[in-house]
Amino acid sequence: MAPSKRMNLNKVPHVVLSFWVIKILATTLGETGGDAVSMTLGLGYAASTALFIALFAVAVLVQIRVRQFHPALYWLVILSTTTAGTTLSDFLDRTAHLGYIGGSALLIAILLTVLIVWRLALGKISFDHVVTPKAEAFYWAAILASNTLGTALGDFTADDAGLGFLGGAALFTGVLALILAAYLFTKVSRTLLFWLAFVLTRPLGATVGDALTKSHSEGGLALGTVPASLILALSVIALIMFAARRAKPAEKSDSDALLDTVGI
Repeated sequence: MAPSKRMNLNKVPHVVLSFWVIKILATTLGETGGDAVSMTLGLGYAASTALFIALFAVAVLVQIRVRQFHPALYWLVILSTTTAGTTLSDFLDRTAHLGYIGGSALLIAILLTVLIVWRLALGKISFDHVVTPKAEAFYWAAILASNTLGTALGDFTADDAGLGFLGGAALFTGVLALILAAYLFTKVSRTLLFWLAFVLTRPLGATVGDALTKSHSEGGLALGTVPASLILALSVIALIMFAARRAKPAEKSDSDALLDTVGI
């Protein structure tokens, strides 16, 4: 019996420069969008979290059920994790009174638990080749946890650590540069470096998002959550379209060719 096409198709994009650019913009949009709903519209952290978790659940179920990679759908799920992560982190830190350190510690434990269970259940943790529904479920659980953790880390550095929004952004940019250097010049596990970078691009986006939307007295540019979100959304859409257009369709005579067509 011929193998199922579902088992031959990668469901995640190639991790190249465009991936990280879109990811940072999407996480920044998640920060401004989450704040727009929970704070500007006054829905509150608990109700906003319930709303965004429900949207994430719908989006991720569709993503897992489709048979091949769709850039717009993939990034929609990413965006849903960043908005849900923003309000969930704020709920844990502020409404549940865990504080940034307590919230971060809890989220680190959750992320590590997901990754350990993933490793024990499937034998390996992957980031660039996900082809089964079970692997996808672990992948998206890890992404939701990492994007929630990233929000708490960003708020901690900007507020408790006293670095401010731009100082926090500079710190995380520097750490990401070190991760890039480790990728280029060492043999450190690519999987480890990916998840470190994935977590840390979220607080970078959180601090940049706050820098765009907070008032001048708070050290921000005072653009407002709604205008900033609209600008970021248009930027993300444009980049997704550009990246998808560059992923030229290849011949579909074998599975290798199919894999070449699914990455951004």
